[in-house]
Amino acid sequence: MDRWPDLPRAWVDTYATLHLWTQIVGKIALAQAPPLNHCWSVALQLTARGLTTRPLPHGERTFTIEFDFAAHQLMITMSDGVQRSLPLASRSVATFYGEVMTLLEEMKLPVRIWDVPVEVPNPVRFTEDTVHATYDPAHVETFWHILVQCERIFSRARCPFIGKASPVHFFWGSFDLAVTRFSGRPAPPREGPAFMRDAYSHEVISHGFWPGSGRGTLFGDGPVNEPAFYAYAVPAPPGFEQIHVEPAGAFYHRELGEFILPYRAVRGTSDPDQALLTFIDSTYTHAADLAAWDRASLERHAFT
Repeated sequence: MDRWPDLPRAWVDTYATLHLWTQIVGKIALAQAPPLNHCWSVALQLTARGLTTRPLPHGERTFTIEFDFAAHQLMITMSDGVQRSLPLASRSVATFYGEVMTLLEEMKLPVRIWDVPVEVPNPVRFTEDTVHATYDPAHVETFWHILVQCERIFSRARCPFIGKASPVHFFWGSFDLAVTRFSGRPAPPREGPAFMRDAYSHEVISHGFWPGSGRGTLFGDGPVNEPAFYAYAVPAPPGFEQIHVEPAGAFYHRELGEFILPYRAVRGTSDPDQALLTFIDSTYTHAADLAAWDRASLERHAFT
């Protein structure tokens, strides 16, 4: 497989189904995980095989739920050594939801969640969704391979930053892989739901990868109907939209208020790794300078 493979449009049905499946698992994490700042406790973490929850307490026991995209299994592992699994294969969201909840009950890990998808228009309850029912292993493996490459570059780009920063993690509501740096200063109060106010309680510069909106996705047609990298600052400093960003192909998206670099533009370069690093570095440095971040204290310029 190419290091940066093409994510075909044909994956859209699998995309929508997998998005909902990750929301089910993410909501289980939301119900059980201690409430870490910025929702970090409920984001999914990358493993060598897929995506997993953080350890989730349940009474005196702890468990994790992992999407194993190598074996195509959903693995539930408990701290007492018990492990159960469900195959990842085409079936409806309603069926998947029922199987997961039944398995948790059988493992004496009952969990109650609000069974409505979030961060998407026109949500349908998990228990009623019989439309989204596609799981193509090859498409999932391609998507997973892209996430692995993104994590590798995101982590590399973040290394010189020694201030507060998030892990590279996957948000199941918006279905994107993200990493965020913080200036350490509070941000102006933000309107919106509680999780958004918490996420942006302090100044941030964030980067990520999103497989995009478009027909057939849960988001529908939107401003970026293709896989893309993004960069934004909250609050956006004056002049942010006018900064010079590299590489070629990156642009400021006025509707979103952030910089976009299409995934195809990265794939089309002779050195995709360097193209993505350049995008992250150029957006961060210009935004941090405009916002007067204390870069001398927040960055390490050489390893010793």
